[in-house]
Amino acid sequence: MIKVFLTFFLLFSCVNAKNDIDKKIKKTSANLKNFSKSYSSVNKKMAQNAKDILQQKKEIFKQQKYLIELKKSLNLKAQSYDENSKKLINLQKKQQELQKAQDALEEELIFTIAKSISLKVVLDENNAQTEESLIELEVIKAMLTKTKTQAKKLNDAFYKNSLVLKKTDKQTHSLQRSISSIDAKRKTLLKTQNKNKKSLKKLVLLEKAYKKSLKKLIKKQDSIKQTLAKLKIIKVDRLKKVKQDEARRKAFAKKSSNKNLPKVKKPGSSYQSVKTKKYRGRKTIAPLRAYTITKKYGTYTDPIYGIKIFNESISMKPKNKNAKVKTVFNGKVIYADKTAILKNIVIVQHKNGLHTIYANLSQISPSIRKGIKIKKGYTIGRVNDELIFEVTQKSYHINPIRLFK
Repeated sequence: MIKVFLTFFLLFSCVNAKNDIDKKIKKTSANLKNFSKSYSSVNKKMAQNAKDILQQKKEIFKQQKYLIELKKSLNLKAQSYDENSKKLINLQKKQQELQKAQDALEEELIFTIAKSISLKVVLDENNAQTEESLIELEVIKAMLTKTKTQAKKLNDAFYKNSLVLKKTDKQTHSLQRSISSIDAKRKTLLKTQNKNKKSLKKLVLLEKAYKKSLKKLIKKQDSIKQTLAKLKIIKVDRLKKVKQDEARRKAFAKKSSNKNLPKVKKPGSSYQSVKTKKYRGRKTIAPLRAYTITKKYGTYTDPIYGIKIFNESISMKPKNKNAKVKTVFNGKVIYADKTAILKNIVIVQHKNGLHTIYANLSQISPSIRKGIKIKKGYTIGRVNDELIFEVTQKSYHINPIRLFK
């Protein structure tokens, strides 16, 4: 009774777990389906990392679903497996006994048939002439009749035994197939469990790399904000900043595991909205001659930790090494210095409260220093990796791409 109850409980738990995983697979599939639409404005490398994490999660959920189905199947067959194993041993013993009896019957039947043939030959060749010969003839006839009757009985017994043996063989093969099927599922279970462990390990590494990239992105953003705030180019809400940092700290503190994979969560109220305004000025040149935009301007909700980020800048990857970075308008340099996070940064002040920020420079031109006036197209530095280009106007942010496209 206890065994039946435990089996029922395990099956019930498996069904619930399977349904829960089905929901997770469906949700993750939906996230992946809408990924390109939702996160097209993000840094491409980070977007790919996030997508890889979601795909890895989906693969893990599928593996876990398959594991549940395997365990359920094995639980159902666990009792029958033991019973079948015992039945197989008994059947194999019976099979051996039947085969032994069949061999003995076959040997006796052959001997009886041979005897019958011999008696028939003797009977056919006997030309009885005397009274004694006639008596012998009758004795041989009686023996032949008896031998034929015995042969018939042996033949019937041989046939019946062969039917039983055939049935036993069929049952034996059926049990062997059933047992082999369960053994194969057990091997598959172990193989899938090992695969699942490797997948989880891969997920942890992907998450670690993604977290590192996300933290780096946030540090760069914060560094620019702090610099702009010090220069009184923008204002930062200190209270919201503290709440935002705390919300992010909690989000990063959550670890992934087999039972609690990272979930997409709604951004907290601590998110600092960014004031954006439309650029209405004259179009100008781009700071780089040949480039690819790797991070667009706009809102981005991180799909792994649920951290909401606003990209106030764009990232421009030069197509040539050590590319020249040029100022996009006439203006005055109000900041030119090296930083720990953003490498080198140059800020130029223009008319109408407009500022352009050039960060992540590999070097600043020797002639560029605070206070000098420069013309549009003047080389302010060089970049090897990616140029972070940001534009503000009177505490508002502007999508930098609107200046030259």
